[in-house]
Amino acid sequence: MAAGAVVYTFTGSLADVDRAVYDDLSLRVARHPSETDAYMMTRVLAYCLEFHEGVAFSEGVSSTDEPAVIVRDRTGRVTTWVEVGAPDAARLHHGSKLADRTTIYTHRDPSKVLAQWAGKKIHQSERIVLHSFDPGFIEAAVAVLERRNTITVSVTERQVYLELNGTTLSTVVHDHPLT
Repeated sequence: MAAGAVVYTFTGSLADVDRAVYDDLSLRVARHPSETDAYMMTRVLAYCLEFHEGVAFSEGVSSTDEPAVIVRDRTGRVTTWVEVGAPDAARLHHGSKLADRTTIYTHRDPSKVLAQWAGKKIHQSERIVLHSFDPGFIEAAVAVLERRNTITVSVTERQVYLELNGTTLSTVVHDHPLT
């Protein structure tokens, strides 16, 4: 954990009907001093939406050689590389070469994020998808964020229902192919 990081806890449950994934959540998330609450909330949602055996948070923005969320198999091989925000093309290229699957979740305007990668060399860019949420969704979640959080994430037909500290929010997960 980086010096000056603030630790947030998220306790609750995940019910992803689309993938038949059901689990209890007990997350400790270190927010780096240079990381925004919106980035951290997107990282938590990416973790939930990519939840699979072997999923873990990396060191976050302080890690230069790992994504925000990573999934490894039992041998330690990277199976899924999950970036958050607006990573540069070189990171995506690197991650796509290491993992079976690379994906991105953003809290930013997806058209602006996609535009920064136009014409850049990204390994298997045709297989990478940028995921975004409805405008205002992340900001509404951040508005009720506390250091200790109760969270329920339910997903059905790419619709996310988030209950965070007694406030219920919902969004569609929008998919934007890189190519």
